Amino acid sequence: MSYSYLSHLDCPQCGLTYEPDSVQQLCSCGSPLLVRYKLNEAREQWSRESLNRRKPDLWRYHELLPVRNPAYTVTLGEGMTPLVKLPRLGKDYGIAELYMKDESLVPSGSFKARGAAVGISRAKELGVQKLAMPTNGNAGAAWALYAARAGIEATIVMPKDAPIITRSEVALAGANLYLVNGLISDAGKIVGQAVADMGLYDASTLKEPYRIEGKKTMGIEIAEQLDWEMPDVILYPTGGGVGLIGIYKALQELAEIGWVQGKLPRLVAVQAEGCAPIVRAWEEKKEYSDFWEDSVTSAFGINVPKAIGDFLVLKAVYETEGKAVAVSEAEIVAEQEKVARLEGSFICPEGAAAFAAARKLSLEGWIKQGEKVIVLNTGAGIKYPDTVQVNPPLLEIGERIPSDTTSRSTH
Repeated sequence: MSYSYLSHLDCPQCGLTYEPDSVQQLCSCGSPLLVRYKLNEAREQWSRESLNRRKPDLWRYHELLPVRNPAYTVTLGEGMTPLVKLPRLGKDYGIAELYMKDESLVPSGSFKARGAAVGISRAKELGVQKLAMPTNGNAGAAWALYAARAGIEATIVMPKDAPIITRSEVALAGANLYLVNGLISDAGKIVGQAVADMGLYDASTLKEPYRIEGKKTMGIEIAEQLDWEMPDVILYPTGGGVGLIGIYKALQELAEIGWVQGKLPRLVAVQAEGCAPIVRAWEEKKEYSDFWEDSVTSAFGINVPKAIGDFLVLKAVYETEGKAVAVSEAEIVAEQEKVARLEGSFICPEGAAAFAAARKLSLEGWIKQGEKVIVLNTGAGIKYPDTVQVNPPLLEIGERIPSDTTSRSTH
């Protein structure tokens, strides 16, 4: 049995195929490339039972990952994050079977570690020595840290308003860090020029094929954690949308090798009202989104005015009979507090957006009674210390706590 059933790369737009064992970026038509595997061989030779003897990390699925030689694996133990049932929040929402896939517990504190682990490992296997990428914060932090572990030089460009913690992670990892007075789209232009001028490996979202393979392991894990039974709905906070594309790809691959049966879950792309190009495109039944002018949201990770893989996000939503939903800033803040108070989890603003969408869709009746619903929390709330402002009462030394303790800190 092969360590990896890696076969080739192909273009979802024009159908061109590429061999995978040299550096490939975008297709000649400008589309992202997708990794393909020898699924017939996997179906015949690989069994779910083999997983029982493996480590609880994402590399347990190495047959459906693109690294051929395990010696090139760069890992910090990422993957197999908890799938947590949320009964109190579910009761509040009217969703009896509500679960959170909690990505706050992976290295670097966000799901971006998955894409970095697989992307960096494959880059190392292909002989990459220097890479560059734009980021809203967490992806750059993860790629800088994994690049450091792999001995690859990283150049990271992020908006100056990105979370300060992520800036520190990049700097401490020894990457070349540059700040831009603008959005991730502006950072992307600078990276594109640097790639052209200096011949760097472009690790921008979907401009290399392997980040998505790390992200797709969220989908495989969800299936395994549910004993290979499909949930009804998966909600995902969507900026570049790589995780949503990856989850859909994973479930399609699992279906093809016979590990899951039945209808795939309805996929929901969640965005903020201040930056909702995918939502607008879905509402207008378009295949592509338009650039969102003057985008702004406290959920910084989904502040992406135009995603290169927008057509793949929309395809996943359309083909699963899913939905694209926008939520307000007030809803994001309210839901972040609600999840902490009812379930004891300090989630990131992007995760809070996905929970707000779950509440909204339940109230609208789109999520039906008895359906099993998975919400992705993509990172730790502690990475966004300025998102929530609290003003607790100040006590002098020796002062008693008031007998009326029903008053709470205010935002």
